[in-house]
Amino acid sequence: MHCPFCRHPDSRVVDSRTSEDGLVIRRRRQCPECGQRFSTLETSSLMVVKRSGVTEAFSREKIVNGVRKACQGRPVSDDDLALLAQRVEETLRASGSAELDSHDVGLAILGPLKDLDEVAFLRFASVYQGFDSLDDFEAAINLLRIEHGQ
Repeated sequence: MHCPFCRHPDSRVVDSRTSEDGLVIRRRRQCPECGQRFSTLETSSLMVVKRSGVTEAFSREKIVNGVRKACQGRPVSDDDLALLAQRVEETLRASGSAELDSHDVGLAILGPLKDLDEVAFLRFASVYQGFDSLDDFEAAINLLRIEHGQ
């Protein structure tokens, strides 16, 4: 880690703390050359391989934007969407893999979205799982009814 003040190529860690969500480590560092202190934030990278083969960094914002379309007109707040994106990220990180298929990301969205709003779940699933007919919707609705014991 280069010192941001004098560009010395080394620094000493003075203190380390994890953030509230446990996904980021904040480190206080001190430069042995100039003595200045500075902070760094460390996160583990999570990469998503898209259908086209392109690899990009995981983004909670992309999850929120994708699910927001399915939630249009539904009683779902921005805070609800942020929590959903956090749950999805935690699920994906728990898999232990640093690189995931976009398909795996979509699957990780379905569970928390079903818990949040079933209509939004059906909308998202219809696009994500490629519903082709009313029978596909009917099958998904019947599964939801079975889960509710109806």
